[in-house]
Amino acid sequence: MNIKAVLNTLGKILQVEAGLMLLPLIVALIYREDPIPFLITIGLLIVIGTLLTAVLHKGDHLIFEREGFLIVALSWVIMSVFGALPFVISGAIPSFVDAFFETVSGFTTTGSTILTDFSVIDKSLLFWRSFTHWIGGMGVLVFIMALLPMTNSRSVHILKAETTGPTKGGKLVPKMRSTATILYIIYLALTVIEVILLLFGGMTLFEALTYSFATAGTGGYGITAAGVAGFNSPYINIVISVFMLLFGVNFNLYYLVLLGNWRSFFKNEENRWYFAIVGISTLFIAFNILNLFGNFAESLMHSFFQVASIITTTGFATADFALWPTASQFLLVLLMLIGASAGSTGGAIKVSRIIILLKSIRRSIHKMIRPNQVEVVRLNGSPLDEETVSTTHTFFSLYMLILFGSGLLVCLDGFDFTTSFTATVACLCNVGPGLGLVGPMGSFAIFSAPVKLLLSLLMLLGRLELFSIVMLFFPEAWRRR
Repeated sequence: MNIKAVLNTLGKILQVEAGLMLLPLIVALIYREDPIPFLITIGLLIVIGTLLTAVLHKGDHLIFEREGFLIVALSWVIMSVFGALPFVISGAIPSFVDAFFETVSGFTTTGSTILTDFSVIDKSLLFWRSFTHWIGGMGVLVFIMALLPMTNSRSVHILKAETTGPTKGGKLVPKMRSTATILYIIYLALTVIEVILLLFGGMTLFEALTYSFATAGTGGYGITAAGVAGFNSPYINIVISVFMLLFGVNFNLYYLVLLGNWRSFFKNEENRWYFAIVGISTLFIAFNILNLFGNFAESLMHSFFQVASIITTTGFATADFALWPTASQFLLVLLMLIGASAGSTGGAIKVSRIIILLKSIRRSIHKMIRPNQVEVVRLNGSPLDEETVSTTHTFFSLYMLILFGSGLLVCLDGFDFTTSFTATVACLCNVGPGLGLVGPMGSFAIFSAPVKLLLSLLMLLGRLELFSIVMLFFPEAWRRR
């Protein structure tokens, strides 16, 4: 393990976080709020970041796969630790465990919250809270690579460890930094377009920015207790619904569209499954909740918004779906587990993995019927190597093991099964709200400090797709080569 290279990279990450905090600092100055919490945190980030970057001057810069996983895991943890400080220093969230939970939820784009009274939170803190969604949406390290020069041997393993999906780590162009830059240009462009459209819907600039950050990162943080529902605007609901779905698409496809290859967007197998699941689920729930809203148009609008919000793991709500019929609640929990496309800002298992698992099951059944038949699993018409199929099975098995094992621990806090289990699902799948006491109108403040730390770990596990965090618990990952 090349510890010096790891510490050097972490130092650069802290320096970048200090730069990112200048934005909420400016917001604090604009609204004449206390800037001290951000000034103290920025100072600490600069000092500690500078000390860490001084660790490595001329030594070994090589970063291999395990260093890449370690950098990604540690960077998300330390950014969350320092990101929580403004909440603690300001007194808005006095408990560090609560502030850490809130910040991890922000960076991992989960959206689970311990806040119940938003009126006592400064706008600068609400801005930082939503901005963490935008930073974490495309990936903290992808953002760093777009800004800072890195050797390709260093960046390739970092990008591989942080991007999502069974075919992760792919390059759009030969240089990894160029790939990161392209991804963030697309990401920024879509965010700006959403901000403009929300301004047309009557939002203030502050509201449009914070809700666009939350939509782009598929995070779901609102700035009031009512959230999106508080605007009572079909136009705003439709705009946010559409952009949630757009940010749930593999960003590589947008790059191909920019190159003029529109057919790849519509022919992509994962994309077709993704939109088919959205369409079928929307219609099912719309008919199932028809009695609650009285007319099909309104039930369809609420159904479409909630399906888009849940499958992309954004977590916004225009209605309390915890009060919907059991069939609708069950389908929403299922969508929480499925998630969006690989290479998107969404969380959960991912549609492409579901496709691979289903095709693998079909192949196994065919093998039982015709033992001598040779059949390969294909995605987008191309055969997948057995390592990808095997890794997908390993990921799914580990995901379920962590889900049910941690769910049992959460149940020890003494709340009902629906609350405890869906809280576990919501955090591991980076969705945000669950059902029961942690539904859209509830809060995660009810849990004890140890359970909040466990749920924070689940959010990190879900966002980094298990392996980057799991590797930290294996001694051989820390040994020098």
